[in-house]
Amino acid sequence: MIKIVIDTNILVSSLLSPLGNPAKIMALVSLKELQIFYNKNIMAEYKKVLAYEQFKFSFETQKNAIENIKELGVIIEPTASVIPLPDETDRIFYDTAKAGEAILITGPSTSEGKTIRKVVI
Repeated sequence: MIKIVIDTNILVSSLLSPLGNPAKIMALVSLKELQIFYNKNIMAEYKKVLAYEQFKFSFETQKNAIENIKELGVIIEPTASVIPLPDETDRIFYDTAKAGEAILITGPSTSEGKTIRKVVI
């Protein structure tokens, strides 16, 4: 099974565009073809962002997305890295992917990770 960590924008995009690539990724998680890894900080980030008013996600949608990840995912506690990152808010995702030997899936960015595999969709 392929191990992944998803950046928050992938989770949000999967809910906003049910036919898009992020939704396909989440469908593969539901089918247990992909194994999602997360930690308590990532889960807190998911919850915070899903609750943003601009997305207008119902409480039920937010709850289902979080419960799905908790049910199908693996929680791990990574060691914090010290390498410089272009965006420090990505550290929790980077460190979790590295600890889980997983692929970090994120949206477009201007820099590519060198230590872990990174898939930009």
